[in-house]
Amino acid sequence: MKPNIVLFHCHDLGRRLGCYGKRLDTPNIDSLAEDGVKFDNYFCTAAQCSPSRGSIMTGKYPHNHGLIGLAHKGFGWQLKINQKTLPVYMKEAGYKTHLFGLQHEASDPTSLGYEKIHRTGNQAEKVGRGLTKFFENQNQNTPFFISAGTFEPHRPFSEEEYSSNDLDEVKPLPYLPDKKGIREDIAGLNEKIYRVDETVGKVRKTLKENDLQDNTLFIFTTDHGIAMPRAKGTCYDPGIETALIMYKPREFENMDTQDELLSNVDLLPTILDYLNKDIPEDVDGKSFLSLLEKDDDYSPREKVFIEMTWHDKYNPMRGIRTNRYKYIKNFVEEPKVYLPLDIYTGTAGKEMKDEYYSEKRPTEELYDLEIDPLEKNNLTENPEYEDVLASLGKKVEKWMEKTQDILLKGPVPPTSQQLETIEDDPNLTNAYRKRKTESKSE
Repeated sequence: MKPNIVLFHCHDLGRRLGCYGKRLDTPNIDSLAEDGVKFDNYFCTAAQCSPSRGSIMTGKYPHNHGLIGLAHKGFGWQLKINQKTLPVYMKEAGYKTHLFGLQHEASDPTSLGYEKIHRTGNQAEKVGRGLTKFFENQNQNTPFFISAGTFEPHRPFSEEEYSSNDLDEVKPLPYLPDKKGIREDIAGLNEKIYRVDETVGKVRKTLKENDLQDNTLFIFTTDHGIAMPRAKGTCYDPGIETALIMYKPREFENMDTQDELLSNVDLLPTILDYLNKDIPEDVDGKSFLSLLEKDDDYSPREKVFIEMTWHDKYNPMRGIRTNRYKYIKNFVEEPKVYLPLDIYTGTAGKEMKDEYYSEKRPTEELYDLEIDPLEKNNLTENPEYEDVLASLGKKVEKWMEKTQDILLKGPVPPTSQQLETIEDDPNLTNAYRKRKTESKSE
């Protein structure tokens, strides 16, 4: 019989796990990495929820699948009409398709193509409970595809979730100063990660107890980096780095860690390839199945593209990351580092907003990741990197042209829902105000 597939994804995790070298106790996910294969150089297309999740579910960049902002009420961004999603592909391949917990690709989950939506709630414990019940009552007549999403470790972080002892034990983030407010948010983040880890352990245990493990491909991932300043909502590595772990007994088992450069647009075509299904020509990603099969014909990626257009504010950026360099093109004059609203109002955001909002960001940014992994030294004015700057800038420009990026037409207006949300916002960006004024005069 065809293998079952469980795609377990959480919110705003990045790679904040013990198995990725973080000083965090995540034994269950670490065990999954030991049993299967861990990917150390896997990045998302956008450091924000809906656009990145859209890439996972379509194999396309956000400006191609249509979700260039948030999908939920008050924002209203949508996948393009007739956009095929992973559950649709899986149904066509003969799978029963199920959604447990969180999705963030549509305001109405029924539009995504799942045959069964299990109303478990989005908290990790509830998602785990729903999966346990499903596995205990599952027969093996038809293979299943499950998308299981948890809200954790998304903000808000509550003081009730950690103690003063936790603050003393918190390890500072290398790209942020060691301040009390930042420690508080890290402690809250850690506690939510522990919940996800516990749920992963329970789900795997139930799979094994019900004789489902041997015929199930278990995929663990997240949408983007952690919800901290200079991470989520940026094109810096802490925002775009994402965990990916795969395990399938006798196939993806006890494998060496993979450090090839990958994008989350590559996950859908890899799943289709694994099932011997054709990969549509309009899919942007490329399968990395041959990498796992140690095929000499595997062609490594040389670059991944990254983007952002709308979040709670208009914040258009496009970028490229290679193994050595990062190039970012900023299309509006905004503060040096954008803080999404959930971070801005948190204790870490309050610690950093004066520094980040006192300067304007440059039009272009270039970082040499070999000598500057924290991306602190912008090299755009360094003559030694003139050729690198020109080359990467041209690659981004050609990528935008090839993919018919909507941003090439000028500032992108919000949806009608988001317009209502931000209409009276004094922080509405100048670029959007200009577009709004022009449209009224036409």
